[in-house]
Amino acid sequence: MHGSIQGIKDLVARLLARPDEIMLSLGAGGELLVARLRALLSLLILAMPLVAALGGAKSSEVLIGLGLAVFVNLMAQIWLSLARRPLRYGWLPYATGTYDITLTTLVLVLLALGDPVAATNSIVVWCFYLIAIAITALRNDGRLTLYVTALALVQYAILVAVVFSLAPAQESLVSIDYGTAAVSTQVERLILVLMMGVLTSAIVYRMQRLVEMSGNDGLTGLPNRAWLLQGMPRMFETIRNDGGSLTLALLDLDRFKRINDEIGPRDGDRALRHFVAAVNEILLEKERLVRIGGQEFVVLMHCPIGSAWERLDRLRRSMGDRPFLPESGRDPQVITFSGGLAAYPQDGGDVSALLGSADRRLQLAKRDGRNRVVARDA
Repeated sequence: MHGSIQGIKDLVARLLARPDEIMLSLGAGGELLVARLRALLSLLILAMPLVAALGGAKSSEVLIGLGLAVFVNLMAQIWLSLARRPLRYGWLPYATGTYDITLTTLVLVLLALGDPVAATNSIVVWCFYLIAIAITALRNDGRLTLYVTALALVQYAILVAVVFSLAPAQESLVSIDYGTAAVSTQVERLILVLMMGVLTSAIVYRMQRLVEMSGNDGLTGLPNRAWLLQGMPRMFETIRNDGGSLTLALLDLDRFKRINDEIGPRDGDRALRHFVAAVNEILLEKERLVRIGGQEFVVLMHCPIGSAWERLDRLRRSMGDRPFLPESGRDPQVITFSGGLAAYPQDGGDVSALLGSADRRLQLAKRDGRNRVVARDA
């Protein structure tokens, strides 16, 4: 029982956490997909008032439906235009999620003006709550799913409460077209909305776990090369829009193969984690350490290249005071590293160019005797 409760807490904590760069990039692509789907569905919505008219619906309902269909199509094109630049508009998923839910509620309110029971018993319109919640899974952001679910629950609960409170008598909640409005039915619908939210949250959680496993190094738990290649474009976009500095440092452990052979692979893995822990201590919020190879690491630092050099060189000098202690009883091992730095955008405008500049300076550090950090070409 305790394990199940802890599992639920972990799931909620992960859903409420800010997604990393890869998840945000995937979510940005998902927002564009949602915008395209919304535009397509909006075209199909145009046919719904016509079908209702052929089925003998009231002229007032047909006109309301037609007017809303035109409005929905116009808004769909606006959202689609904004979604083509998703990295610039980080608020867009929440704006469109709010729009989808509120528009559904608005349609039910307009229907209630003609027939109060329509607001609670129109199953076709009500289903758009479920659709709005389900498509949040394409954004890969658990916070968005929880927000949209909560918004749907609150808005529909208020709508139902208002309809029942304003009804002069129980008889007024009976409609030839929509049947009888019952409190038990509305509670069931609220439960269904909640169930859809829980199901969609579970899907988002699963997607986050799969992306995390594919983008993380199994030994150290650090992001890997795949994460670097997919996450860096969003970092570049953020810096271009908001300003700031970014320095990429390429680090390589000196003669680590020899150390690994001497202390054995098990202690070698522990030595890598020892180094990772030391680097993590100097990183600021939102800075990243990435493992791209057996003994190669990339550090993404949000500071000018001079400040990055000072921090890494201070770390390099301190490594001598914190040797690694093998469990096998062998002598302590001092882990040293060489590094090459590159600044964005001065040394390169993309990941490949920055890695090339950093690697060139790393080779200079190795050629000059290792255990040093180089920030400029010779």
